[in-house]
Amino acid sequence: MKINHFQRKPVSARYFSIENSFDAARQEMISAGYDVKVSICKYISQGLLPRIYNTFEAAFRQTDINHITGDVHYINLFLNKSKSILTIHDCVFLKHPSPLARSVLKYFWLTLPAMRSAYITCISEATKNEILSNIKYPEDRIKVIPTVVKEDLFKFSTKEFNILEPVILHIGTTPNKNIERVAAALKGIPCTLQIIGPLDEKQKQCLTFNGIHYINEKGITNERIAVKYKEADIVLFASTYEGFGMPILEGQLTGRPVITSNISPMNEVAGDSALFVDPFDITSIRKGVLDLISNPGLRADLIEKGKANTARFSAKKIAGMYIDLYKTISEKS
Repeated sequence: MKINHFQRKPVSARYFSIENSFDAARQEMISAGYDVKVSICKYISQGLLPRIYNTFEAAFRQTDINHITGDVHYINLFLNKSKSILTIHDCVFLKHPSPLARSVLKYFWLTLPAMRSAYITCISEATKNEILSNIKYPEDRIKVIPTVVKEDLFKFSTKEFNILEPVILHIGTTPNKNIERVAAALKGIPCTLQIIGPLDEKQKQCLTFNGIHYINEKGITNERIAVKYKEADIVLFASTYEGFGMPILEGQLTGRPVITSNISPMNEVAGDSALFVDPFDITSIRKGVLDLISNPGLRADLIEKGKANTARFSAKKIAGMYIDLYKTISEKS
C-alpha cells in the first residue's frame, strides 16, 4: 500500500502547524514500515492558473492512497475518489465578509472536494459539526482525527516564573486571534506581550492606546517559534474561532501554563488542563491572566495537567488512527 500525502507549497519559511503535524505522524508511519511519501504542490495556492496546475499535477502523482493534508482541498478534482482522503482543519473560509466570495469558496473548498472524497477527516468535533451544517455528506464517512505537534521540536523546559513582568506569548494576528480584546484586557498589567504574526496599523494603534509593552516577530522558523515558547511565562490563546488550537498543546509540551477560550474546539483540546476564559469578554480574559500571575499553585497544577493532556495527541496514536483509515480504504478498493 503506497500512501501519498499532498501538501500545499509554503508561502514562506513561516511556521506551518499543518505540515508539522503530518510530518510527526508520517515519521511514525514510516517507522512502522509503511510506504509514505510527500507531494508538495509546485505553486503557492494563489490565483487561478497556479491552482489549475496544482490540480492536474496531483492527478499524475496519485498512488494507492491519496491524502490531501489540508488547505489545498481543490486538488482532488481528478484523483480517484475511492482512494482519496481530504483533511479539513477548519471552515474559516466560510466566514469571508463577501457573500460572493463565500459562495465560491464553499463550492471549491468544501462542496466539490467533499464530493470527490471517499472519506473526510477533521481535527475536532467542532469542525465536523461545521462541515455537516454546510453540506450534505455521510456522517459516518467523516472521521475526527486530532492533530499532533512535533514532540522533538517542543521540549519540556522549566522556567522560573517572572511574577514582576511575565512574558505572555500570543500566537497569531488574524481577526479570530482576538488581539484587540487581549490588548484591552492587559491594560495596566505589567507584562511583555510577545506577539507572533504580522500586525496591521489598527492593531498597533490598539496596543499603543492600551499601553502594552509588546515585542512582535513574524515569518519565523519552526525552531524560532519553539524558542519563543521557552521564553514565555504564559501562553495566552483567547481565540474566537479555531479548527483545533495547536498553541494549547505546543505550550503544554514546553511546560507552560495555558489560558484559552471556553468554546469548542479549544475546550475539547485542553480538557481540564488549561485556564478557560470567555474570549468575547475583556474582563474574563483579564481575570484569567491576573489569577495565573498571582497563583503559583494554579500554574503548577496546569503545567502538570498539561503534561498528561498532550499524551492524548501523541504522534504514534494519531498515526495509528490514520493507518486504520488507510487500511479501510485499501480493503474496499
